[in-house]
Amino acid sequence: MQGSANLNLMIKAARKAARGLVKDFREVENLQVSSKAAGDFVTRADIAAERVIREELMGARPSYGWLAEESGETPGEDPTRRWIVDPLDGTTNFVHGLPHWAISIALEHKGRITAAVVFDPAKDELFFAEKGLGAFMNDRRMRVSDRHRMQECLFATGVPFGARRTLPAMLHDLATLMPGSAGMRRWGAASLDLAYVAAGRFDGFWERELHPWDIAAGMLLVQEAGGMVEPLREGEPLLEKGALIAANSQIFGPLSGALRNRSEA
Repeated sequence: MQGSANLNLMIKAARKAARGLVKDFREVENLQVSSKAAGDFVTRADIAAERVIREELMGARPSYGWLAEESGETPGEDPTRRWIVDPLDGTTNFVHGLPHWAISIALEHKGRITAAVVFDPAKDELFFAEKGLGAFMNDRRMRVSDRHRMQECLFATGVPFGARRTLPAMLHDLATLMPGSAGMRRWGAASLDLAYVAAGRFDGFWERELHPWDIAAGMLLVQEAGGMVEPLREGEPLLEKGALIAANSQIFGPLSGALRNRSEA
């Protein structure tokens, strides 16, 4: 796929940041790690990767706004466009030497995600999409799965860590869905969970307490691969609230019905 100038810029930034992350991942035992909260770590590699991405994106598009995990939000001269970046999604996996983490970059225009990149350097898988032009993994077009029976479906989610208040709700979800599905996976990187839904590897995904940088790129991947993404609570702003359901269009109804059929979502 021949992407737009913005998409090509995003891919270039992701690949450049990945070089430093891969180098540090090989020496993960020597990384200086500081704890932000229980189970939530930040590394020098994380901050350095964000710096590289910011230099690439803002250097080329200095008028755009910026929202990222480590540096927060910076309004741009152009109020209609904003970069949304997670330089290292799956930091805890990274710190523990687990090769399942990604760089996530999205471009928002007038409140809608128009371009997305999720790059998994450990597996050399580049997921990308532009609004209306489909979703791709490396050189292959992606489509969500076509499974329509819950008992055949493999779902992904995020189990709360530390003192997260949503643990009871998540345990209820698991008790509801596990008996009638093919299984659950908790892999610790929401951007890749969504990319895997887009690629048909997972049939659906849901999670609470996420941030815009966790889901912005992955949302577009799923939508452009033919899937559906909605807030867990109908009518809520998805990026701001960070609770979502994503699935192929055939299983979305049963999955969302099971998850929403409770007093607290």
